[in-house]
Amino acid sequence: MRHRITFYHRNEHGVEPASLQIRDRSLSGPDLVAVREHRVTLALEELPAELRELLREVHELHLRWSTPRAYDTLGPWSSRLPPGLHTFYTPQPASAADSARLCAQLRAVFGDLDCSSPTESFTRLPTDRFSHSTAYQYYQPLDALTNLSTYAEQYACVPGDADCKRWAQGLANAVSLDFSYDTISHAVKITAVWPEGQQNLLIDSHPDHRTEVGILTPDAPQHLEPHELGVAGLLTVLGEDTKPSPVLFSFPSRHKDASSTFSSTFLQPLGLHPTLQLKIDSSSPPLPDSACSLHAYLTLPRTIFADKYQLGDDLFLSSKNLTALRYISQPVDLEAPDYAMKYWGSSVLLELQPPSTQEDSPWTAEIPLHLRYLSPAEGGYSSISVPWPAIFWACNTEEGTKFPNSPFDRANLGYDGLFGPRTLFWHVNPKTEGNAGLNHQLRVPVLDLNRAGWVSTGTAAVVLLGFAYIVFKLVAVYWRTGYSSQKPGTEGKKKTQ
Repeated sequence: MRHRITFYHRNEHGVEPASLQIRDRSLSGPDLVAVREHRVTLALEELPAELRELLREVHELHLRWSTPRAYDTLGPWSSRLPPGLHTFYTPQPASAADSARLCAQLRAVFGDLDCSSPTESFTRLPTDRFSHSTAYQYYQPLDALTNLSTYAEQYACVPGDADCKRWAQGLANAVSLDFSYDTISHAVKITAVWPEGQQNLLIDSHPDHRTEVGILTPDAPQHLEPHELGVAGLLTVLGEDTKPSPVLFSFPSRHKDASSTFSSTFLQPLGLHPTLQLKIDSSSPPLPDSACSLHAYLTLPRTIFADKYQLGDDLFLSSKNLTALRYISQPVDLEAPDYAMKYWGSSVLLELQPPSTQEDSPWTAEIPLHLRYLSPAEGGYSSISVPWPAIFWACNTEEGTKFPNSPFDRANLGYDGLFGPRTLFWHVNPKTEGNAGLNHQLRVPVLDLNRAGWVSTGTAAVVLLGFAYIVFKLVAVYWRTGYSSQKPGTEGKKKTQ
C-alpha cells in the first residue's frame, strides 16, 4: 500500500522547513492553511474479498463523487462535476455486462442507491467517438459519504490502525472522492480532497506502507506552457528521509481555473416545462489566441429531461444563447413517467453562445427542460433534486501537445470522453447565495391523492356516459330506418322491371 499526502497552500500561508519535525516514520509541524489531498494505491490482494471478486469482471471502473457544498478550488484540483456519485464502467469482454454484482457492491459501499444492474440502470456512452471513453454511465444524487466512511472503517482498516480509522472518519468532510481501477495497472487508486482550511500537520506512517508527504505552493518556472502548472515546496518520504527535500517542477494539467463564476436558477413559475437559467459573469475565453468554446454539462435524474428535438432548432437555440446540443445520452423516453423507468436519467452536453460584444460583461443562457409525471402524493406536490451543471471552456491546444500521466491528473469525468485527447478544460466556478448548496430543490405538481378518488370516479362516469350516448344513437337510427341487407334504392328498381 502506498500513500501520497499533499498539502497545497497559497504563498502567504507557507511553513518554515525548520519547523517540521521528522522522527522515524512520522512528520509533525504547525497547522497549515491549505488544500489537502490523500491518495491511497492498493494492489488487488489488499482489497476486501467481495471487491476483489468484482474487479476481476471489470475492464475499467471509475467512481467520481462531488459534494453538494460550494467550495473554492486551488492548484491542480480545478476540475468540476455536478454534485453526486458518478460511475463509469466497462466490463471485461468475457463478462456479462448485466451482472448485478456491481450494483450490489455500490449499495454496500455507498448506501441505498437506485441501481439494479448495468443493463437496466446504466446508460451507454459513445465509445465509438473516442476510445478513451468508458462503455456505461450511472449517476445517483448523494449528499455525503457517511456510509462509505463506515464501510472503510469496518472493512479497509485493520484492528488497531488508528491512522486508517481517522482517515476513514475524515471522509465525511471531503469535497471530492475518486476511485479508479483498470486491468492495465491492476491497482486501485482512491483519492480524497479536503477544501482549503486549517490542516493538522501530524502524519504517522505504517511500517509496511510507503508514505510520501508534499507541502507545495504555486510557482512559475521559466518556459511554463499554457497547459502546465508549476509548483515549489518540500517533499518527504517517511522512513527514508531525515529532512524535507526542496522541489521545483511543472506538470501538464488538463483542468484549470477560468477565474470566473456562474450561478444557476430555475425561472418562475416552474410549471411542467421548467427553464434552467445560467448567469455567467464573463464572456471572454481564458485563451484569446486559442479555439475555445463554452459548455454546460448536465446530469439530470430521470424526474427531469431535455428534449433533443427541441434543442435541434438553431433559431430557438440562438434565442436562448445556446449554440448546439453536442451530446445527449440514450435512450431518453419523452413520454414515460418517472415510476415506469429504470435508467438513472440522462447526461447532456450543451455548447453555450457568449455574446459577441467586445465588452466582457455578465450574461445569461437558458436551458429548456421537461418534468416527467411523478407518482401521486398527498397535497398534489412532490420534491425533486436537480444538480447544478458543470460549466467549462474547452480549448484546443497546439498540434503535438501531449498530456502524459501527471501526479494530479484527473480523467474519466464523463464529459472529457466527449472531447479529443488534446483538449484543455478551464472551469467556471459555481457561486451560491448564503449557505445554499449545489442542488436545486424543486416542488413540482403531481396527482393529489386526496382527490384521486374523484378523478377515477369522474373518469368512469364520463366513459359510461359516452358509451351510453353511442348506444342510444345507434338504437335511434335503427328505430327510424330499420335494418335491411338490401342497398338503398334496390326495392324500387325491382318493381319497375
